[in-house]
Amino acid sequence: MVAAIIPVWKQNFGTEISRLERALFKYKVVSIDTEFPGFILNTPRDGSETERYKDLKFNVDALKLIQLGITLSDERGTIFGTWEFNFCFDLGEDLYVLESVEFLKKNGLDFDKHARDGIHMSGFAKIFTAVLAKHRDLFWVTFHGLYDLAYALGLITMAPLPNSVLGFTTLLGSVFGRVVDVKYMARFCKGLCGGELGLSKLASILRIERKGGAHQAGSDSLLTALVFAKINMVFPIHQLLYLGSLYGIQPRISPTITPPPLSSYCIPQINNVPPFLYGMPCNQDFMYYIPT
Repeated sequence: MVAAIIPVWKQNFGTEISRLERALFKYKVVSIDTEFPGFILNTPRDGSETERYKDLKFNVDALKLIQLGITLSDERGTIFGTWEFNFCFDLGEDLYVLESVEFLKKNGLDFDKHARDGIHMSGFAKIFTAVLAKHRDLFWVTFHGLYDLAYALGLITMAPLPNSVLGFTTLLGSVFGRVVDVKYMARFCKGLCGGELGLSKLASILRIERKGGAHQAGSDSLLTALVFAKINMVFPIHQLLYLGSLYGIQPRISPTITPPPLSSYCIPQINNVPPFLYGMPCNQDFMYYIPT
């Protein structure tokens, strides 16, 4: 049974970030999704990669994140839990695209509550960065995750994105390490239309039921985690085909994080299918600390 999606606001932020931090010692697969207030610049379909990244940088640097969904699971696809972090966003002060905000309202986002009870990004960034500094062996999963990772990177660094796509992927490798984009991964799976499908359609083909509402970060991160686990169960794809590749750009993300020694890994072999995740520390005791 999949755990409930936990809405996180400023009132319960301390409690829930502590729970998430403790869970990261065992549940190393981090599936994320974001909700943000639209696209000021839209790149034409025939736009170059340079144009696409230039527009992405402009949009992410100019706009604020509204929601960050995080789902934790283990190497076998067992879900521990989902957190939906809701940030302070004031329609009277913050920049947004009207059509996008109206769409999010129709899908259940309460912007009055975001303005009143949302988490301040600077406080979140300080604590979340300290958490990640203690967990350098995570495996990050997205779906069509170019913008999700860009917003997450901006949130963690609290700085503008790098000026080039190569600088962007290099920084992603430094901050996140191992990254998978399930949309890119799906191109190697027979019957999944070369990956040219949305998340909900892909979940439907794989017979996965959504929990929560579409276009909400918690629900989408959970569905991403379930789709990722199901693909790994059904399709024997080697990691080297997709690890570090994002749908929409060419440069791969190369981890610059030093993983734990091989002697500490659990590497499962189930039904002769290559393991989808390497780097699971086994049976270690850890100290727990959250900065104030």
